[in-house]
Amino acid sequence: MTNISMSPFMNKIEWIDPPRKFTMPHFIPYKGDEDPDRHLKYYRSTMILYKNNNAFMCKNFTTTLQGEAQDWFHTLSPQSNQSFNELSFVFTKEYSSNRSIKMTSDHLFSIVKDPQETIRDYVKRFKVEKAKIVGCNEDIAIVAFRNRLPTEHPLFRKLIMREE
Repeated sequence: MTNISMSPFMNKIEWIDPPRKFTMPHFIPYKGDEDPDRHLKYYRSTMILYKNNNAFMCKNFTTTLQGEAQDWFHTLSPQSNQSFNELSFVFTKEYSSNRSIKMTSDHLFSIVKDPQETIRDYVKRFKVEKAKIVGCNEDIAIVAFRNRLPTEHPLFRKLIMREE
């Protein structure tokens, strides 16, 4: 058999049809300007029921690309891809510069309370930053928070007293 298109997928992928009664889930299109790992994780978790259907995972993934990312996909060499793992690898390699920088608990030491900021607003801002850290160390978070509070604030004294 000959190649049916200039698709980057091997024929065994190109010829596969979607599963019967498949309804495309809603995806936020990947345009090439965000973290590729986050998009892949979202795609895999949404398509979990089809994870063993390698060909379908490949073909369906391309429908989540838009703009620059869709253009990039069409630059791949014909018949160059034979699995979703390969597609994932070339995708993340292409957009690796857009990966999010993983923050550690130490990042919390850089959050300083502005003198005009209320304690309530500072706490909210601190919590938002803390939530961005996967596996945040609670002990470090407490020390970082306390160290950036004004020493004259009652909350600072309460936190100090708790440690003694």
